[in-house]
Amino acid sequence: MKAVLMTEAGEAEVLQLQEVPDPTIEKDTEILVRLHAAGINPIDTKLRGRGTFYPDKMPAILGCDGAGVVEAVGDAVQRFQVGDEVYFCCGGLGAKLGNYAQKAVVDEHFVAKKPASLNFAEAAAAPLVLITAWEALYERGRLEPREKTLIHAGAGGVGHVAIQLAKLKGADVCTTVSSEEKAEFVRELGADQVIFYKETDFVQATLDWTGGEGVDLAFDTIGGETFYKTFPAVRVYGDVVTILEPDPAYINWKTARSRNLRISFELMLTPMLQGLVEAQQHQAEILEQCATWIDEGSLKIRLSKTFPLVEAAAAHKMLEAGSVTGKIALVID
Repeated sequence: MKAVLMTEAGEAEVLQLQEVPDPTIEKDTEILVRLHAAGINPIDTKLRGRGTFYPDKMPAILGCDGAGVVEAVGDAVQRFQVGDEVYFCCGGLGAKLGNYAQKAVVDEHFVAKKPASLNFAEAAAAPLVLITAWEALYERGRLEPREKTLIHAGAGGVGHVAIQLAKLKGADVCTTVSSEEKAEFVRELGADQVIFYKETDFVQATLDWTGGEGVDLAFDTIGGETFYKTFPAVRVYGDVVTILEPDPAYINWKTARSRNLRISFELMLTPMLQGLVEAQQHQAEILEQCATWIDEGSLKIRLSKTFPLVEAAAAHKMLEAGSVTGKIALVID
């Protein structure tokens, strides 16, 4: 099969389309998927630039997100049959082959039926961001109906899904954006309050929106100084969830401590990295519920751009350039 190999850590040019052996089913609960698309995520560009989690297993095939058609099943597979359309987040971290390829082998318990209303590229763009936003808001942040939440970068890959999941929970949403075009986009998703962070102090704007009290939950998808600046925008005894590792250059926990904030970290890759089977099964259940909402029309995935598999390097460059609205994906012939 054809696959994009990461030959070494470095710039986007280290991604090269090559011919590699087809993956084969080795466990009786695995399925072979003929991939039609793969999602592009920031973790892909980070691993390409700095090296994978498993540097002794090079070259690597990146890509955690995939969507395609089941081509073969193991003897014990019960949930899928040949011809089923599926989507999933599995592999691509360096130990297991990723989805920048024509085929992938995945355990059936980590896979969900593809939303019928999405094409393969849209479906492949969805899993990692759906799981991340779900876990951050519902599980780490314990978001409840009628609560107020601040979601940073609401027009981004994780952010645009988080807005919708928060609204599905019955919460009020405030979000930060950089342009009027993105503001229009997040309003269409249901955002109640939009803050242009380049022109406005988002902390003061959030306090004004909440009558000076602060939001119940803040979801940080940016990191760096933004993470620490967010603390005073959260109510006393409120929650802050971040998907980034705090930058020691900005460490100042005084405000968080004085407000008794609960700080949580969200890394949806943990189950894969630590081999937590039940947690991976739970993530597949999240995808199943999200597929229902997508097909009902209450949850949308914005796919801004697609690239053919051979242009994976160009896709990485676009993502690293920043300001992508929604997601981008690779289309696989």
